[in-house]
Amino acid sequence: MFLSTFHTAAEAGTVSPPTASRHLSIFRNCVDQDDPAVLVARCARPGGPLSGNYHLLLTRRRMVVVQETRPLRRLRLHLHANLRHLSNVTWRLDLAKPSIEVAVTAMDGVRERFRMKLGDSDAVWRVEELLRAVFQGRREPVAVPVRAPAPVFA
Repeated sequence: MFLSTFHTAAEAGTVSPPTASRHLSIFRNCVDQDDPAVLVARCARPGGPLSGNYHLLLTRRRMVVVQETRPLRRLRLHLHANLRHLSNVTWRLDLAKPSIEVAVTAMDGVRERFRMKLGDSDAVWRVEELLRAVFQGRREPVAVPVRAPAPVFA
């Protein structure tokens, strides 16, 4: 189940298929195979512009963040946590940019912040709804596209 939902979430998210495939081995080792991927997104850490790129995977039970270092593009696990072990989870929308900044406190007490740049304000609202579903348990989370569909011209 994880593999099929991972590629769907990566295609719908801000991650290109080659990049998603490169990160898949690390993500696959961190989650259960019956835990579907809900969100796969490229993100950055505010305040650390030269620290490299990050890719966030959110499932129903886990949050995994992988860092891609510069300039060698090596992958390393940055955060791997069960959602139950994360506290003080907050997110802030920025419709002007459009982006969402997610902040969590890990079990070791370290406060982590990640900013996801999204395509448009509709994508921001869809991801916000997804975060609300996963972290506040309002309803069963499902993968939602974060890119607007292509316009159809008649």
